[in-house]
Amino acid sequence: MGDGAVDVPGRLRELSQTGRLELPLPGGGETRRRLRALAAFGAEDTVLGRLAEAHTDAVAILHELGGPAPVPGQLWGVWAAEPPEPVLRARPTSPGWVLEGRKPWCSGAHLCTHALVTARTGTDRRLFAVPLTQPATTPVPDSWPAVGMRDSDSGAVDFDAAPAEPVGAPGAYLARPGFWHGAVGVAACWYGSACAVARPLRAYAASGRADEHALAHLGAIAAALQSARDELVRAAVEIDDDPAGDAAAARVRARIVRAVVEQAVTTTLDRVGRALGATPLCTDAAHARRVADLTVYIRQSHAEADLADLGRDLATTEPVWPDL
Repeated sequence: MGDGAVDVPGRLRELSQTGRLELPLPGGGETRRRLRALAAFGAEDTVLGRLAEAHTDAVAILHELGGPAPVPGQLWGVWAAEPPEPVLRARPTSPGWVLEGRKPWCSGAHLCTHALVTARTGTDRRLFAVPLTQPATTPVPDSWPAVGMRDSDSGAVDFDAAPAEPVGAPGAYLARPGFWHGAVGVAACWYGSACAVARPLRAYAASGRADEHALAHLGAIAAALQSARDELVRAAVEIDDDPAGDAAAARVRARIVRAVVEQAVTTTLDRVGRALGATPLCTDAAHARRVADLTVYIRQSHAEADLADLGRDLATTEPVWPDL
């Protein structure tokens, strides 16, 4: 690969075949190690982090809901976006369930060997495990024209009576305790990628050429990333202390962590650009790609909509701010 780019498909296959994608499950006593690994994947490459996180989340979901255990060499996606249209439907047949329709936002559409996919079964939504090597699943051409996160290959996939195995009961995907633990894992990837975005500014400061404005930007970034790190560590400890605890508390915790990390990411992207100007965006292909990728990836957060949901949670639950 040129210009310092990571061969994401090759790297993911290597990680899967060597067992390095086998991370501790959330809530099993080593959640901090899990989040550290996810952050490291994100720091290595934003798209790598995105796809590695999805695979490890799928492993955790399958374990929690009693689905088939992944084996080395497989790469799983989690395709759970539910826009109003198009609609993917599940239909029971005499041999078993089949999926019919189109699913958007399928990261790793051409790369994944298997996926956990949500589909509608009448008025319910249910999770299904689907092998993607079958001809009944087809990535839709030209359905991912993105610039940022281009290599995540997050286009649509068509299902034509594709055999699928139900995982958990209807609604179990969202109702399980681990749903919000997984949301924290995504934030760990954001954090790792933001740390990598900050590296050119740190190197510039270390060269002795940075002026007071650039140094102030670096200081602000350091403070923001430290806060994000502290929130991730706190969340890991709390998840291990009470892995199947109160769902409302888990939801508030995840939303706070994601809000803090999102703010740190936004601060990093903005201040690195203001400190260094256009030069690294125009002359350093790896940095420019990372900035573009992370700008898209962080929009998995729904910004003020997520903050409003957090505010509603806090209006009906006791605040979780720790005592000093």
